[in-house]
Amino acid sequence: MKSTEMKKLFPDIDPGSVSFLAMFDQFHEGVVITDRRGRILYFNEAQARIDDLDPDEVTGRSVSDLYRVDDDDTPIMKCINSGRPINNFTCYYRTRLGKIVNSIHNVFPLFSHGSLIGAVCFVTDFRIAEQTFETISTLRTTHRMNAVGLPARPPAGSGARYTFEEIIGKAPEFLKAAALARMASDTPSSIMLYGETGTGKELFAQAIHNASSRKARPFVAINCAAIPEHLLEGILFGTARGAFTGAMDKPGLFEEADGGTLFLDEINSMSLGLQAKLLRVIQERRVRRVGAMKEHAMDLRLISSVNEDPHEAAERGGLRHDLLHRLGVMVIRIPPLRERMGDLEKLIRHFLHKHNAPLKKQISAISADVLDLFHNYRWPGNVRELEHAIEGAAIQVQGNEAIDLRHLPDHITRQAAPPPGGRFAPASGPPLEERINVIFSPEGSAPEAAAPAAGMALTEIQAANERRTICKMLARFQGNASRAARELALSPQLLHYKMKKHRIRRKDFLP
Repeated sequence: MKSTEMKKLFPDIDPGSVSFLAMFDQFHEGVVITDRRGRILYFNEAQARIDDLDPDEVTGRSVSDLYRVDDDDTPIMKCINSGRPINNFTCYYRTRLGKIVNSIHNVFPLFSHGSLIGAVCFVTDFRIAEQTFETISTLRTTHRMNAVGLPARPPAGSGARYTFEEIIGKAPEFLKAAALARMASDTPSSIMLYGETGTGKELFAQAIHNASSRKARPFVAINCAAIPEHLLEGILFGTARGAFTGAMDKPGLFEEADGGTLFLDEINSMSLGLQAKLLRVIQERRVRRVGAMKEHAMDLRLISSVNEDPHEAAERGGLRHDLLHRLGVMVIRIPPLRERMGDLEKLIRHFLHKHNAPLKKQISAISADVLDLFHNYRWPGNVRELEHAIEGAAIQVQGNEAIDLRHLPDHITRQAAPPPGGRFAPASGPPLEERINVIFSPEGSAPEAAAPAAGMALTEIQAANERRTICKMLARFQGNASRAARELALSPQLLHYKMKKHRIRRKDFLP
């Protein structure tokens, strides 16, 4: 239907919404838009191919007249009647030409001025979804390219790139997690990692694989939360020809990972029914494809992860106790970034140098305001969020200037609580050249204050000189604070006070 016709026939639909139709025309997913009575306003070409229907013939007709599904209802009408989204709704239905469609629907209600005016439905053909995940699986084992289009470092083994040597952190809890992971790496026991999103669970899983005797064998990872349950079973266990319409003989990830390591990320998002099937596979060490009679023996290492305390998840019913005991022979907690803020400067330095080359930058400093803000922010996205914040800021930096508050995402500058002295200033504060910057020299060296710029306030010049002098003295004596205090004619207590004031860490200067 043309946008002008849509406005004419359905005046209660916001005219501005029709500007999205051109975009929906390019979707590979099917898109259906209806009014509040379930009459079809828009039907894109992808949906026409899925259903073998002509968009012009169905426009203006009710979805209830066109479709019949298993429960004699349609997900669109469920959404309209409830006023709530319908997520990952699986449908089996027959088209007017007799074609059987196996699809996944996500439907969202449309509101205008608080009143329900219709719904938009996104439809994924199961066969297309399977092809998508096959492509992802293929890409996982092919040669990787880095961010600037050049061949990246070849993956160690098959699919696992990271090792324990590349894990950055000196916080006690983080070092404890790394030590436990390293000790358990070359054992046959199952390991369960738990930590918030962005703490580095897959990095740990890859490091465990590369420290094991299976490192030359495949490392296969899957995020269980990102895939609808209807697809997940077939992806994990494989499918047999005839299991459902269009099903082909295809190995699952358990078979692909044979001899190596299978990493099941966010396993607590998996339904209890699928958890029971997974438990049987783990106990029997044999896997049966969906729709098949024959079982395949398997030899692999299982690493899993959850984004909450696994015992608490089991208590509330989100994770089976018996599955926890099978997968959690060794349970390792990876602390969130807010519990390891002593690692913040090391991580900043690492991400600056990591992104300088692909972004064609030479950034080596951030403003002291930014460093203070980072120390006072809660980092709900953890290390991943920090990296994205550094990368996003670096894109905006011109020349060799330092990263400043104006380069940071709004959600960080809004949500970070000011420190007790109100240290960091708003983005509209003094010009960049009038602030103190913190230099992050190449990895392995400690940060130091830059020389004060002309026009700075006397107190800022004094603070910059004091911080720089203390850093140089600690570097001279390789982190020996007592010798540095004697050389500066300060008491050890006063030196430690000043180090805390300027966020100087003695261990950054240790040999």
